[in-house]
Amino acid sequence: MATARPASENGLVPVHVAIKRNEGMALEPSLFEAADVNLSAAERRAATLTTRRSVKKAWQAAWLVRAIECMDLTTLVGDDTPGRVERLCAKAKHPLRDDLVEALGLSGQRLHTGAVCVYPAMVPIAVKALEGSGIPVASVATGFPAGLTPLPQRLAEIRYAVGEGAAEIDIVVTRAHVLTGNWTALYEEVRQMREACGEAHLKAILATGELKTLTNVYKASMVAMMAGADFIKTSTGMEAVNATLPVSLVMVRAIRAYLEATGYQIGFKPAGGIRAAKDALAWLILMKEELGRDWMGPELFRLGASSLLGDIERQIEHFVTGRYSSSDRHGMA
Repeated sequence: MATARPASENGLVPVHVAIKRNEGMALEPSLFEAADVNLSAAERRAATLTTRRSVKKAWQAAWLVRAIECMDLTTLVGDDTPGRVERLCAKAKHPLRDDLVEALGLSGQRLHTGAVCVYPAMVPIAVKALEGSGIPVASVATGFPAGLTPLPQRLAEIRYAVGEGAAEIDIVVTRAHVLTGNWTALYEEVRQMREACGEAHLKAILATGELKTLTNVYKASMVAMMAGADFIKTSTGMEAVNATLPVSLVMVRAIRAYLEATGYQIGFKPAGGIRAAKDALAWLILMKEELGRDWMGPELFRLGASSLLGDIERQIEHFVTGRYSSSDRHGMA
């Protein structure tokens, strides 16, 4: 029977690392005004990520387990019901079948996803379903996905979700501020959202597929971090183009630049269209090569996904048994 090597033998760090929370800083345009991202160069670098590094066999199984630990298991659809959310929470607490957990040598360890992400109205249901599990509830807010409701209502939505028990808030920014280069407006908006979050961590969704250029993506990333974002996130999952490796490369290099300027470690969350286990491996490789091992745990890296877990479980079953099962053996909710 195949057994995955312990995390320390697979180049992975312990799941929990101490992170000093980003306090933000005054808006400093000199840190990003001169930025001009070369699209071709970004695409070339992104294309090499999965060709220069290969993760196979027991190492791949261990990396896929880490991807589970970094996953924001998500349901954000109009027909969400309490029952659907409760079933998703059950899957978050028990993401792999017992026989697979035993085969991987993980019996007795608390394997679960990084968070469960829902709409604000579903936060109380998720909080109750996850009680005692240690899994935080993340809530989208601020007029998700478009973010075009008036700012007072968006701030009130944050306060509601936090009041109901959400520990993380995924906000959406006003794309028009980015497209018109109104960095002051973007900064002030995110700053107020951070204040409304209180102790809850703020993930700033940039909706990168609607920002037109990678230069805009870099500048918006820097402004969001200056305003106090704990994470920057690619997409809502509702745009025509969601998470891509070139966009992610630009965002993680902004994180690196902000770290050099301030000393704060900012988290990164790709989301939207991430469905296959090989995609999760690609983003883990990106984090390892561009930011280092600290960004390979849930404190600084999350994968926003609704169907990814099913394929990861299927790939792990293939590692354990040598056979692929049908997808319906790995139901989500």
